Amino acid sequence: MSELKHGFAHSNGIKMHYVEQGAGPLVMLCHGWPESWYSWRHQIAALADAGFRVVAPDQRGYGQTEKPEPIEAYNILNLAGDIVGLVNALGEERAVIVGHDWGAMVAWHCALMRTDMFRGLGLLSVPYSPRSPVRPAVVFKMITKDKNFYQEYFQEPGKVEKELEEDIRKSMLGILYSASGDAPPEERFPFLFDKSKRLIDSIAIPATMPPWLTEQDLNFFVNEFRQAGFRGGINWYRNFDRDWELTPFLDGAKIIRPTVFAAGDRDIVIEMVPDAYKNLELNAPNLKKKYLIPAAGHWIQQERPAEINQLLIEFLKEL
Repeated sequence: MSELKHGFAHSNGIKMHYVEQGAGPLVMLCHGWPESWYSWRHQIAALADAGFRVVAPDQRGYGQTEKPEPIEAYNILNLAGDIVGLVNALGEERAVIVGHDWGAMVAWHCALMRTDMFRGLGLLSVPYSPRSPVRPAVVFKMITKDKNFYQEYFQEPGKVEKELEEDIRKSMLGILYSASGDAPPEERFPFLFDKSKRLIDSIAIPATMPPWLTEQDLNFFVNEFRQAGFRGGINWYRNFDRDWELTPFLDGAKIIRPTVFAAGDRDIVIEMVPDAYKNLELNAPNLKKKYLIPAAGHWIQQERPAEINQLLIEFLKEL
């Protein structure tokens, strides 16, 4: 079995850190918030053993990858451009791209804009939905009303970073637990929470670790955010309106590449965007599989690695 290797590449004006393992057709794994390449720890070796060159980067603003200062540097064209540049820097011409959470959005923009490069698409947690004719800020206001919606709460620079960085271990444990399938309904991640409260004070902290998360795993995430801070990842959210303005050409776009989707049936994202899940076959007409895993939550590739590995390997081998 090949070993996990760390590398750095210059892509789209920044230096990116990535890990890789295996040889064969390239598979690019894109993490979400608040995560790292380490979120794919269970997939990397499994996909490499199945005959693929697997690369999982720390994306812009995360881990050991560079963190540009301007908020607008984290727009979706840059995020997708980083991955395109990384594929080229690795000496490859084609790849299958798999994304989880925010990484799913990066992945589908890559698949929409560079069909010559990305021959297949895997989406975890966040189902593809075409660009809306309505500006995101308008949607936020419709959602919030008398509550805070976490994505709108993230918009004020410095605010939520300060909260999360007060006690990074508590923040990471609370986020990972409350968005997982292990949290009961009353302790689920508060995508809507009381306007009189801070986000961090609205997140449940478990008495014991969820079974899929070890002390070693938590320590890795904590150390990454202790060094990198939360600002870079939060800046992705601060570009929702800018992303919308930059992509009018994607209005109503359909994904034509072969696609696979999986999520936990307790994932709050499925609750937040039920129409995107329901309409996935229409918006991705080459959808090969659409899978909800019982009793699992948002961190699907960490909570249910065996099922996700099997799903991805079957999809990759069919391609």
